[in-house]
Amino acid sequence: MFSTGILVLTSPLQTLPLRIAPVLSSAAQLVDRTLYVHLHPGLNLGSAVQPRPVFIPPVVELSTLITRLYSNAADVCGHLDVRVLLTNIRACGGSTTPNTPFPTPHHLFHSPEVVLTDFAPQDSLQPHEVTQYLEKYTCCCYACKPNIPLVLLQPQLLKQQEKEDCLMNEEKKAKPLETYSDVVVGGTFDRLHGAHKTLLSISCLLASRRIVIGVCDRAMLKKKVLKELIEPYSVRVQKLQEFLKDTKPSLQVEIVPLDDPFGVSVVDPQLKCIVVSEETKKGGEAVNKKRLENGLPALVLHEILLLKDIHRNEIEEEKISSSSLRSRLLGTLLRPPKDSSHLPPRPYVIGLTGGSGSGKSSIAKQLEALGAVWIDCDKLGHEVYQLGGDAYHRVLQEFGSEILNKDKTINRRALGKKVFGNQERLKCLTDIVWPEIAKLVMKRISQARDEGKQVCVVDAAVLLEAGWTDLVHEVWVTIIPEEEAVLRITERDGVSTEDALHRLQSQWSDGKQVEHANVVLSTLWEPEVTQKQVLKAWSLLQERIEQKPEGL
Repeated sequence: MFSTGILVLTSPLQTLPLRIAPVLSSAAQLVDRTLYVHLHPGLNLGSAVQPRPVFIPPVVELSTLITRLYSNAADVCGHLDVRVLLTNIRACGGSTTPNTPFPTPHHLFHSPEVVLTDFAPQDSLQPHEVTQYLEKYTCCCYACKPNIPLVLLQPQLLKQQEKEDCLMNEEKKAKPLETYSDVVVGGTFDRLHGAHKTLLSISCLLASRRIVIGVCDRAMLKKKVLKELIEPYSVRVQKLQEFLKDTKPSLQVEIVPLDDPFGVSVVDPQLKCIVVSEETKKGGEAVNKKRLENGLPALVLHEILLLKDIHRNEIEEEKISSSSLRSRLLGTLLRPPKDSSHLPPRPYVIGLTGGSGSGKSSIAKQLEALGAVWIDCDKLGHEVYQLGGDAYHRVLQEFGSEILNKDKTINRRALGKKVFGNQERLKCLTDIVWPEIAKLVMKRISQARDEGKQVCVVDAAVLLEAGWTDLVHEVWVTIIPEEEAVLRITERDGVSTEDALHRLQSQWSDGKQVEHANVVLSTLWEPEVTQKQVLKAWSLLQERIEQKPEGL
């Protein structure tokens, strides 16, 4: 098994569509991280002359092939980072066209460890000659280590021959693809996937000089599903730069933040074409309307197909999308747990937190049903205020007897009014109460250990604010959109929308909490969906616990 490989596709354009899926499936048995795809339809590695790389003219069929390739890759080898290389795809002719696509070997971001091809040797004596030609050809194109392993995948594809012969009989003349000096495209580009790569690759195919990419930022992310799990802007830009440098290094690349639906597309006079999908075509038309208003010519709208996601579940979109990938992260380990060597290994303690209305208590109940000990810090908070306790006397001393009920118990509503909107007074209260709750949490964990329990869940809305992360092995955060949280709070507590919003804004934002999370869950969808997340999270947790023996 190799980490990175180059797949040289040599079959004619008319037969490649049938070969892509089985070839990728075979390649995935040898490469487990990055698979570069070099296209040279019709390359003959079995002739008496060493073949050389040449420019391949951009044709419509090539655009269709690239779409098919990324679609098949998502279906049969979704774990692989597949990248179609386009350095050798260029219209021939003109004084600016160099003699060769590769004056020097192109250094790819990931160094290739193996070269694969679909070329079919004509007889049993030919493979040695073919591999020699293949090595020289590939090393002319890309920087490879000496004596790089070479693999012919053709023997696994013989079943396709009959179908391919039929296609060859229907061979048609390729239709030239119109190209443009400057092309623009926009998107979120979160967790770069096959649909993004198709969009970017077709844009690179169309562009002869410059590609401008608008990347959604800030205001454009507010309505995105699970926006808290979107990669930072800088990370998305870095991945785009890496992909484009591999794909077509000759292009001038400009990546700009997109804080509104139009960005530079409506003000740049040099742009000629905008690449859209079926879904974003109306957005492209809106761009042209704005350009005309600004006295600029309309852009050519080049529309590409959406890629179907055959792995989707009931809450995911039919197309391959970033939101689906983000939803698949729910319940998984997003970042390794911090060092918890100061804690006893058992019970393994989960700190469960989330904003008001996020549904963390319902998740805690499900975890309890699976065998965890549920430590409800809201209930412990009530215990702390009990008559005669240390916290009771200190709170009374700090805030006065007017916070008492007739039976001398603390009226928490009256106490709340004392600290409402006053950060200094609120801190006085939390400095008294939070340490006492922490003591009770440690006591409950100790009791669970004595009872031989394996997992505890500390359900605490203020887990992060109170600094209780040192009490737990992992932090799990539940998130929902603000508008959904407001609806739940107003229905549950009978408060106004304004009060619900104020409550949420006084807490840590979901985004800030997710920065500290090892695992993220969401109760946005039906209870059955949440249950699947919890079961996945619990199953993965058991695996992690098993890897940490009690003696360590």
